[in-house]
Amino acid sequence: MDVLSVLQARGFIAQSTDEDALRSMLNEGPVTAYVGFDPTASSLHVGSLVPIMAMAWLQRAGHKIIALVGGGTSRVGDPSGKTELRQMLADEQIATNQAAVGEQLGRFLSLDDGRGVLVNNADWLLGLNYIDFLRDIGRHFSVNRMLAAEAYKQRLERGLSFIEFNYQILQAYDYLKLYQDRGCTLQMGGNDQWGNIVAGVDLVRRVEAQSVHALTFPLLLTATGEKMGKTARGATWLDSERLSPYDYFQYFRNVHDDDVVRLLKLYTFLELEEIALLEQQAAQDINAVKERLALEATTLAHGESAAQQALEGARAAFGGGGNAANVPTLETVLPKAVVDLLVESELCTSKSDARRQIKGGAVKVNDTRLVDIAAVLDVDVCDADGAAMLWRGKKRSVRVVHTP
Repeated sequence: MDVLSVLQARGFIAQSTDEDALRSMLNEGPVTAYVGFDPTASSLHVGSLVPIMAMAWLQRAGHKIIALVGGGTSRVGDPSGKTELRQMLADEQIATNQAAVGEQLGRFLSLDDGRGVLVNNADWLLGLNYIDFLRDIGRHFSVNRMLAAEAYKQRLERGLSFIEFNYQILQAYDYLKLYQDRGCTLQMGGNDQWGNIVAGVDLVRRVEAQSVHALTFPLLLTATGEKMGKTARGATWLDSERLSPYDYFQYFRNVHDDDVVRLLKLYTFLELEEIALLEQQAAQDINAVKERLALEATTLAHGESAAQQALEGARAAFGGGGNAANVPTLETVLPKAVVDLLVESELCTSKSDARRQIKGGAVKVNDTRLVDIAAVLDVDVCDADGAAMLWRGKKRSVRVVHTP
């Protein structure tokens, strides 16, 4: 497999170092590549899947991958793409996040069979001697060149802390360490990481007199110009406790029509020939293709059983058959104010939000649109199972079940 051509054809690549040399390296034999993930939260999100899927394609092509969890660098905070200093996390929170992120990476990648490994840069960063590190590593970095990097330029006007200024040096040192210890010759990451990754390429060249490579992925924006994975409820998390498989399914099921083919290439392992057929089908039945995208993506993230349940729940909620038992359910005692139900079900973030949605005509019980913010959901509108559908907008709903 010419994996670089695969990644290019599927839309993964934004920038790379010498493309011809990188292609030759990948085609000549097994290459070890790495991507870093700072555990700044207890879950990765759908944007993190772009580098994860790229690593999975490398593994399929016979290469080795290193998934680095930044237990060390997360104590510093990457200023890339941020307008202000990241929140400093307690050591205990970082440890909790590390474990969760490592588990999520293991769902998509083989990390314990010789084809991949999970590492933590805290293992080598936390024990560094500061003076020795400055003498041995810091001397290779030009402050003028660092300040010219886009990540730092954007922050200079608002204020750049000294701790953040060190981040690029630490990430570059990660690359050097992984080259020395594991023969890593390719670092990959988001396009906003280009400056940090190239700094690592340069450090390996200066210290080891060896050429290594960099490859970045595009920042994904939706057809409407929004950052991929952002919703009204927040990020599209991979953790099922933070975002249910049903809601994960619904995120992909509801993407813009113009994004469907692109996301099939990025977020599934379907062959390009099959995606081309689905693109033709989309002209006649876009919803069926969206459903296929959502099923494939949810299967990868949460497993086949959870994905199938999400599909059945979505079909039941939106009148396409399916099993109503798989629709997100809120069990409660009726009657109850609709405002309270909207908040309890997380369809709205607060009572004031719920009132706004009702006033704006966005809330329905079954097929009846509500106009009264004092409306109450009573058992007389429930079906034989004691259930009624509560809707916010056309795409978000919950099955309210009376449990006396």
